[in-house]
Amino acid sequence: MDAGYNPRTVEEVFRDFKGRRAALIKALTTDVEEFYQQCDPEKENLCLYGFPSEQWEVNLPAEEVPPELPEPALGINFARDGMQDKDWLSLVAVHSDAWLLAVAFYFGARFGFDKADRKRLFNMINDLPTIFEVVTGMAKKQGKEKSSVSNHSSNKSKSNSKRGSESKNTKAMQSKDEDDEGVALEAEDEEEHEETFCGACGESYTSDEFWICCDICEKWFHGKCVKITPARAEHIKQYKCPSCSNKRARP
Repeated sequence: MDAGYNPRTVEEVFRDFKGRRAALIKALTTDVEEFYQQCDPEKENLCLYGFPSEQWEVNLPAEEVPPELPEPALGINFARDGMQDKDWLSLVAVHSDAWLLAVAFYFGARFGFDKADRKRLFNMINDLPTIFEVVTGMAKKQGKEKSSVSNHSSNKSKSNSKRGSESKNTKAMQSKDEDDEGVALEAEDEEEHEETFCGACGESYTSDEFWICCDICEKWFHGKCVKITPARAEHIKQYKCPSCSNKRARP
């Protein structure tokens, strides 16, 4: 399916991994209705492919034996109607994670990565939540477990400017404090929250982007993912994410 495309360095293989991962997450989340329809149990054995271009495809397996690259799980469509939707998607996610690792380390073996290269590649991959964690919401829970107490208490105290930079609340993310204490706290903040993930896109925390915390479910989000700007956040007393807002709206 990807004939002729051969990433040869750790960075290139990781870029390939991220592109395929983004495609598969898209298929199992934002494009899930289309993905579901394409996985017709009446069709032959189907596979879910993710490409470095961040595009996904449901298709028959490669005809050549052995294939150019490791193949995804075969026959994902057959289990679709025999399981609850969320369980079926979780199963596809697990197999997709296994396939991504297989492809990445296939490239590593083919192009002679040594022990240090393999370890570096694995660590880069391991810093990202798995597809299974994103699809099931576990990535969000794990991020909150790391720093829920300091995050939430700081988010509630927006007027406290000194403690504000200890947590990535709506104001601290945009702080330009240049004194020594502020710089030290920013470095501490980056380290403390490196395992926090956006509740919308699943990407990990970085200090150079604006984030906001939901006061109901206590999950963190990129401002851009929930369409909240820093200026707008200044006027929000209690922020509710789209999911919590929808729950409240239901009778």
